[in-house]
Amino acid sequence: MKVKPLSDRVLIKTEEAEEKTAGGLFIPQTAQEKTQTGVVVEIGDDKDMITVKAGQKVMYDKYAGTTVSIDGTDHLLLRMADILAVIE
Repeated sequence: MKVKPLSDRVLIKTEEAEEKTAGGLFIPQTAQEKTQTGVVVEIGDDKDMITVKAGQKVMYDKYAGTTVSIDGTDHLLLRMADILAVIE
């Protein structure tokens, strides 16, 4: 399935949370925090407002966007204003 965001919205593939700490302890699924980084998959058609490109890794606001499942993979659809930084 192909999803194309509209206006100033961006589609991001969310990253999976770490299941193990640096010390080797396993974190149960219920105790894991929601990830706040992901990779841009698609951008909307408002090129003046959108400053990220497909393939860039970004950090976004914790409670932003709408979670969607595309072909069994979790994605997040959010506004460009909710993207906080580009991770290089």
